[in-house]
Formats: sequence, C-alpha cells, structure tokens
Amino acid sequence: MSGRVYAYYMTLIAAVCGWVVIRRFASPASLTLPSALVDGFFIGFGLAVVTIEIIARVKAARINGWITIFGCGDPGNGMFLRAACARIFPGPVNSPQEAMYWKTQVDGAGRMLSGEYNYVLHFPPDGLPPVDAFWSLTMADAKERFVENPINRYCVSNQSGLVPNADGSVDVYLQNAAPAGRESNWLPAPAGKFRLWLRAYMPCAAILDGTYTVPPVVEVK
Repeated sequence: MSGRVYAYYMTLIAAVCGWVVIRRFASPASLTLPSALVDGFFIGFGLAVVTIEIIARVKAARINGWITIFGCGDPGNGMFLRAACARIFPGPVNSPQEAMYWKTQVDGAGRMLSGEYNYVLHFPPDGLPPVDAFWSLTMADAKERFVENPINRYCVSNQSGLVPNADGSVDVYLQNAAPAGRESNWLPAPAGKFRLWLRAYMPCAAILDGTYTVPPVVEVK
C-alpha cells in the first residue's frame, strides 16, 4: 500500500469513527443492540489501526534516511508490535537472528528518491552488512513493484560480483542510465520515484545491537 493510499485509508477511518461518536452523542435515543455492535466494531477497528500506527512510529529507528525496527519477530511480541512490524515491512517477518530489514524512499538529505537523479550507496572498507548468510539490496517503484530494466536486475547482493574500489570500499550506483564502466555495480532505477529495501540474513552482532548503520543514499551531480 502506497503512502498516499494509506493516508486516504487513515482519513476514512478517522471520518467513520468521528461520525459514529458524534451520532452517539447527538442521538443517544437511537442506540439499539445491533447499532451498538456495529458502532463498537468501527470504533474498535479504528482504535486498533491508530494504535498500530503509533507503535510503528515509536518503535521505528530512522538513521541516514533508512527505517528499521529492532526486535521484530522476537518470541513473545504482542500482536500490536507484530502488526506494527508488518505495517512497515509487509510480508513475512523473521526473528532478528534470522533477518533484519531496512527500507527508504529518501536520500540522506531527506529528498524523495527519483530516477531523475543519480545516486551512490557507498559502503566504506569493511562496511558491507556483516552477515553469516547473505544480504540483498532491492529496488522497487513507488507502488512497490519491481522495476523493469534492460539487464533484468532487480537487486544486488554479496553474491552479485560487486567490484570494490581500490581501497576496498564498494559503491552501488542507483540511477536510470547505466554508469559507464561500472555496470557491475549498477542497480537500475525507474524514470520516476522509487524505494529501496535492504535485507540482512543471519546478521552478525553489530547489526543486532545497532552498532552497524546503513550508509545514506547520496545524490551525485
């Protein structure tokens, strides 16, 4: 669900809940058991959605433009925290020891990512996500669909044959047109807005305790 659609959805829930509350106070004589059940359903559903949104915002860690939640998938998490994790990371959520997730739709300066511009994700020497399995960086368009491109590449990872720089750092090029001579490290972007997902499978302790931070996406001129 896109941010705009979700905003419309939340507005609709707020409007329905507001209408139910106003109607209860304005016309208490109309209260019947069937109407009370219906009203209770809408109010309860609305409060649950709002609670999930609040928890998602409180628990989310935002660093360098990336968003993550620590502890998603931990045994014993309440249903609201699990729902908050699913709100930010749709789909199956593993325990942190199995996988950690980050996402972003902005660069390090907070500007929306767009294929109109060229970006670099620069991992310093020994700065790739520390994992015991593998990590992957996936790109999607604004509607969270894979981006069709001439080389049929939809993600890069530590298994993609990324070519390091002379100092051991690694640059991933995020742009619409192929970077001359650097196609091995190119993750093709659409012409319009896009978002990124970084997943680390069997992450090492530096990820689990928050010591490791994902570098910002930087626009290059």
